[in-house]
Amino acid sequence: MSFSYRPRRSVLAVPGSSRKMIDKAKGLPADEIFLDLEDAVSPLAKEEARTTVVEALAEDGWGDQLKVVRVNDWTTDATYLDVATVVGGAGANLDAILLPKVPDASHVQALDLLLTQVEKANGLEVGRIGIEPQIENALGLTNIDAIATASPRVQTLVFGPADFMASINMRTLVVGEQPDGYDRGDAYHHILMTILIAARAHGLQAIDGPYLQIRDVDAFRRSAQRSAALGFDGKWVLHPSQIDAANEVFSPRQQDYDKAEMILDAYEWHTSADGGARGAAMLGDEMIDEASRKMALVISAKGRAAGMTRTETFEPPRS
Repeated sequence: MSFSYRPRRSVLAVPGSSRKMIDKAKGLPADEIFLDLEDAVSPLAKEEARTTVVEALAEDGWGDQLKVVRVNDWTTDATYLDVATVVGGAGANLDAILLPKVPDASHVQALDLLLTQVEKANGLEVGRIGIEPQIENALGLTNIDAIATASPRVQTLVFGPADFMASINMRTLVVGEQPDGYDRGDAYHHILMTILIAARAHGLQAIDGPYLQIRDVDAFRRSAQRSAALGFDGKWVLHPSQIDAANEVFSPRQQDYDKAEMILDAYEWHTSADGGARGAAMLGDEMIDEASRKMALVISAKGRAAGMTRTETFEPPRS
């Protein structure tokens, strides 16, 4: 099953046990909202949270956000009930399942098989609901290519920093910042690039994990800019105050979007018969060619998906 591109610049985490937070989230400008049945819900509240999530997904009031549920991982005894209850009760209103703590492809394949059975049992379109594997330990990162290709349902690869930091014994208690003593470079660069390369190799999106100091929006922005500069599509947000910053950081800058659209228009004209059918040409003082077009397509697609409007137009040179 092929999935059309949907932006995931801001991915808002909402406890599945809180109707108040879920109702508030419906009107927020996050690209994706995931209702959490895992870490944000205490063990004693998980059964009630499933019912809350099903009821909330079935109600009106949602915007254009992608609607996702994070279930408990396969090492618990809650995964089956999470999927059967949520998909069986509100699968028609669900875009994807976020699967945490994925160590290898078998966990994704098991979820795929379960989703198929629940979809068939409830008369839902088979294969429409996507899977978002979350990479949260060293084994998952080692097996990331197999995870990325474990099911055609896989849409994104998501970094889970807190559990990952614990899994490799990183010496810090602060999620989203460099560990104390690491004063050069980025301690997370290899992890982020491994996730990003696997995502791009298999046509998936790459989503960075959260920044836990929710009141420090400037620090959140700095953290987001690091993964956005690498090419990540978005980042988790834990508070409404982080949403606008994420949407801004993971959207192209206006001048970059305008330039990308100009490159596409100029390249199309210069390679046409009217433009001389040239493979390389000048746009102002810059040479553009097929490689330039490919780079521009990336920026253009993200800008269009974000609803941006160009402020410049291309005028073919007069002969």
